[in-house]
Amino acid sequence: MTSAPLPDLILEPLVRAALMEDLGTYGDITTRTVIPEGRRYSALLNAREAGVVSGLQIAALAFRLVDPTLVITARFKDGDRIAPGDLLMKIEGSAAAILSAERVALNFAGRLSGIATLTAAFVAEAEGTRTRITCTRKTTPGLRLVEKQAVLHGGGFNHRFSLSDAILIKDNHIAAAGGIRPVLQAVKARASHMIRTEIEVDRLDQLAEVLDEGGADVVLLDNFDTPDLYEAVGMNAGRLVLEASGNMRQERIAEVAATGVDYISSGALTHSARTLDLGLDF
Repeated sequence: MTSAPLPDLILEPLVRAALMEDLGTYGDITTRTVIPEGRRYSALLNAREAGVVSGLQIAALAFRLVDPTLVITARFKDGDRIAPGDLLMKIEGSAAAILSAERVALNFAGRLSGIATLTAAFVAEAEGTRTRITCTRKTTPGLRLVEKQAVLHGGGFNHRFSLSDAILIKDNHIAAAGGIRPVLQAVKARASHMIRTEIEVDRLDQLAEVLDEGGADVVLLDNFDTPDLYEAVGMNAGRLVLEASGNMRQERIAEVAATGVDYISSGALTHSARTLDLGLDF
């Protein structure tokens, strides 16, 4: 999938909401109180640890929304590897505007760079195999779009963005509908030919039932141990796309990728990533 920049038009509502939250009802009273009017300055956005950067586009947008006259020079782009001390971006202009946007810009860039960095670590574990690393919908409410973009910056792939993207039949759907065959029969009878279908299975006998019934494009192998993953790949024989999920810690990725599954999905990419240490220095 592409990690090309998103249009600012799409990102602006997210950044604007974060700025409004931070500026409150009366703006940056500290800056208005202590910074002389008209004071101009240069600020440097620096990396304080190694990783993969993401969120620079959003950081720049935060500064521009506060003051469109700020001059922003990016030295790196989203998806680049960075080292401690790297100068990522220079911001020149109104000191008050830079200070008012600083926290929002750093929150986005640090959070998203953490996701990109963790994703890159997962991807490295699967190197040399056909397996792709993908995220889930376990994202911060309201920030799914940019967190999934950060996964792309880290070299990963995106799962569905919303409930309306694809049919994903989970164990609770199967229980409520009366079994695997009824749900797949419903898909074959009602689903648009433009929509892909994935179904979750917990056991090898359920996989056999899916393969026999048909109607799915992808099978999610949930919490399978490694021997069962090998057997599932053999049973499938390339017919459907296989996604391994559940308890996919970084230290297990290489072992799971070696089984030959097509995808490994992990919610940890977005819900457990540590913020990367970036700083804005005057």
